[in-house]
Order: sequence, then structure tokens, then C-alpha cells
Amino acid sequence: MSSSIILQNVNVDYPLNQPKQLKDYFIKKEPAKAVRALSGVNLQINKGERVGLIGLNGAGKSTILKVMAKIYHPTEGICQTTGHVCPLFELATGFEMEQSGWANIYIRAMLLGMPRDQIKEKMHEIAAFTELGHFLNYPVRTYSSGMFIRLAFAVSTAIDPDILLLDEVIGAGDMAFTQKAQMRMNEFIEKGQIIVLSSHAPDLLKKFCSRTIWLNKGTIMMDGPTAEVWDAYTRFNEKGRV
Repeated sequence: MSSSIILQNVNVDYPLNQPKQLKDYFIKKEPAKAVRALSGVNLQINKGERVGLIGLNGAGKSTILKVMAKIYHPTEGICQTTGHVCPLFELATGFEMEQSGWANIYIRAMLLGMPRDQIKEKMHEIAAFTELGHFLNYPVRTYSSGMFIRLAFAVSTAIDPDILLLDEVIGAGDMAFTQKAQMRMNEFIEKGQIIVLSSHAPDLLKKFCSRTIWLNKGTIMMDGPTAEVWDAYTRFNEKGRV
């Protein structure tokens, strides 16, 4: 089965005045208000594509990743994702903060759909990739953000997903780990998986993504070769028209 991501006329609204208490449901209030995070988004990503997402904060990058991951459902429109999806954001999801790194490797791998026998086979391989050593015996709540990213990246990419969704992750951490993460990304590319990477780093995008989508205020401004899209995005922002 060939992996793909298809969004057709996708709108996503965030309600602003949802009822917070039971009594709020019975009190006459003004009509519900909402902020439109995505508006009329149409795109298709096919097997083997490496796609970057760019845009200022609030442009809709995180929202579109969550729609692709089925974390958010469109208010209107259709999102069709074919293949095993691994979202590498919302890093705390699926982690038990009081449990050790070892325990969390097992727990998160299970949540990502890895069979128990395969988890046992890959435990030490995943642990070695993190380079966390004896810290794997400690509760995850004691980890720095960089250590946490190492653990999440190692487990998430060990399942060999068809679609990998990333939000600035592979540029985090020290230089040695970043190089390891980039090597693993190259392995995904060679196997033909879909990678969607949200980043503010042009060098990272130009290295990994042949195609980039520029989002502005929830709409797609441009979709094309990474260098061309980044140049247009830079010129647009330099003119201060956002």
C-alpha cells in the first residue's frame, strides 16, 4: 500500500468561548466565536516526498501537522492519510513522567503500535541510540528538554513509520546527536517514506526537503521547490507585509 497525505478544502476553527462549567450551558450567551487556524487548504503529498513547512508563528504549521496526524479533525473538508503515521511533536504524549527511561521506551513503543516481541528485540538498540546511558534508569521528569527529545526521537523512529511528522525536532540537541538524527532521516528518505518537517531553519529545509509549503495566517501562500519558496518567503517578510 502506497503512503500518502491528501487534504481537500480543509478548514480548522478554534472556538474562543466554549462553556467551562455546567451552568454555562444554560445561560444565554452570545454566539460562539472562533479563530480560523487553517482556511481552504488543499494539498497532496505522495510516497517518497520530503516536504518542509514554513511560516511565522501562528501561521498554521503545528495545526496542519496535527490534522495530518489525526490529532485534530477538520471543521470542514477532508483529510485522508494512508500509511502508518508517526508524529514527533507533542513530545510528552505517551510518556509516564514518573517512570524510568527504560519503562518509557516500552510504553511509547506500544502506543506507536510496535508489537511486544519487537519492542523487546529493539530495546537496547533504541537505548543505545539515545546515548542516555545510566540516565535511562532515572524518572523521565528529571530529564532536560534535550534528553527528552533524544528519547522521543529514538523510540519514534525505531518503528519505521510510513509517514514521519516533525516539528523542529531534528535541529535540537548537541551537534553529535543532530548528526545521528540526520543520518536516520537519510535512511527514511532512502526507503521512500514521507517526511513532513516544520522548521525555521533554511539550511535544514534545503538539505532534507525538495518541496516546501509556505503558510501564512492559515492559508497556503506557495507550494514548490524549497529554495524558491524560501526566497519568496524571505522577500515577503523583508517588506513587512505580514
